[in-house]
Amino acid sequence: MRGSAKCHSLGGNDDCGQMSAWYIFSALGFYPVAPASPQYALGRPAIHAATLRLENGKTFRIRVKNQSAKNVYVKEARLNGQRLTRPFLSHQAIVDGGELVFTMAGKP
Repeated sequence: MRGSAKCHSLGGNDDCGQMSAWYIFSALGFYPVAPASPQYALGRPAIHAATLRLENGKTFRIRVKNQSAKNVYVKEARLNGQRLTRPFLSHQAIVDGGELVFTMAGKP
């Protein structure tokens, strides 16, 4: 309760930064749907590329191919060259470092 009381004492900060976190994750193309789950649901990235420098010294890169106003559907996602067959990414995959590549298309 302490943390939540402290957060609510800031005027206009009713969500304690949750909307900002949601936007950053969503822009990267994945989002932690359930707080206790080690899985991130894949979505549509809003960035062309990003590099996350992790506290363990590794990096996790996100790249988006063929992104445009017309190509708004994820055709495929590859993690370290391997096609992802499920619409989620594990936390461990991020912590291990590597590269997530989204390929976009104009049709679902």
